[in-house]
Amino acid sequence: MFLGEYDHSLDAKGRLIIPSRFREALGDRCVLTRGFDGCLCLYRWEMWEDFAAKLEELPQNEARYRKLKRYFMAQACEAEPDRQGRIVLPARLREAAGIEKDVVTVGMGSRIEIWSREKWEDDMSSDELDEIAHEMLERGLRI
Repeated sequence: MFLGEYDHSLDAKGRLIIPSRFREALGDRCVLTRGFDGCLCLYRWEMWEDFAAKLEELPQNEARYRKLKRYFMAQACEAEPDRQGRIVLPARLREAAGIEKDVVTVGMGSRIEIWSREKWEDDMSSDELDEIAHEMLERGLRI
């Protein structure tokens, strides 16, 4: 399980150091793709296979499901950490997430989210968090 928030910077070649706490759980083979809210998502290979299988089960005769599948699959790429625990963030994915230099990696249980520092701070300062917490309370989740 991936937990925590870590700050890093990309090097000149667009490589990101995966936090040491994530490396073992991530393994030698993983998949990087777009995520919601302007971040990137990094999945262990096995988790990606499960996720991709669920996307494959969506009805292909509905345009919205085809669009969702394209969103995740079109720019997805294998990422293999090097000996220093770095992965390359391809230029197209960096551009999609607005990542230039400063990066925040966030453990989200089954996946790692990769954010530009600026977008992360904007997202976490959202006024809607109180509203969401209240909704969760109504659904039985005590925070």
